[in-house]
Amino acid sequence: MDKQSQTAGTFSRDIAIDLGTTSVLVAVKGKGILLQEPSVVAVDRQTGKVLQAGEEARQMLGRTPGDLIAVRPLREGVITDYTIAEAMVRAFLQKAAPGRFLKPRLLICVPSGISEVAERAVVEAGLQAGARRVYLMEEPLAAALGAGIEIERPEGHMIVDIGGGTTDVAVVALGGVVTSACLRTAGDRFDEALIQAIRDTHHLLVGVRTAEEVKKVIGRVDGEGEGASMAVKGRCLSTGLPREITLTSQDTQEAFAPVAEEIVLAVQSVLERTPPELAADVARSGILLTGGGSLLEGMDRLLCGTVCRNTL
Repeated sequence: MDKQSQTAGTFSRDIAIDLGTTSVLVAVKGKGILLQEPSVVAVDRQTGKVLQAGEEARQMLGRTPGDLIAVRPLREGVITDYTIAEAMVRAFLQKAAPGRFLKPRLLICVPSGISEVAERAVVEAGLQAGARRVYLMEEPLAAALGAGIEIERPEGHMIVDIGGGTTDVAVVALGGVVTSACLRTAGDRFDEALIQAIRDTHHLLVGVRTAEEVKKVIGRVDGEGEGASMAVKGRCLSTGLPREITLTSQDTQEAFAPVAEEIVLAVQSVLERTPPELAADVARSGILLTGGGSLLEGMDRLLCGTVCRNTL
């Protein structure tokens, strides 16, 4: 899929962008990944001017004064603020290679379940950011290529891409996606589940950044391995004053269980709709986990123990 702008630059380079809900990666052909930044933009509330993009803007989440706002222009894998998304892409391209490229060709990764309207928004954002031409690729295919899988062969491979806003589950073969499911259950839902669990159990209110840090340090989705603990600070809902509690890996497992179960059910559903020959290939080759959410402790064991045992 592509869309060409009215004018084409004399010089161009090929650039790939993983436009994720939580983070953005920019890679240049022949040079590899040049930039990895959070998908956050700091905007002047009065003028709408973009002040910061990336890690500098992420540090402002939950801390901005009245005249500034830190926003994520993508939600659940879809652009929710076109103007800010375009400014963010432009800023990241400039960060990755300042003044180096004129009208590059962009390859942008998108969720497999994206609508045509959302596709057009991504293409237009890329063109307005300075691209000569924009191509879109489904994230499971991009993940398979990045893992060195020869996707053009007839063998089937299952990809489970757990990002920040969406989880893509797909079986790929012969250069395309055979069966897939895209659900809005991913890293952000894990954060929300943990925030709600802390609120209900400990009557403590914590922010998204704190929940994400807990998830990365002691988060797990299965009961195996050694337990870990972490001190967490927030605002007590009873007194309104700062308070500190200690969370354990068991606490995170209980909070994450419903979210993880949705991902397991999605994987089972895709396997049930997969042709028998490709399902047999998946049984032999296993499941490729990718995305930040796949780094949660025990996610591989959960899928292997639940899906492989009950379905394959």
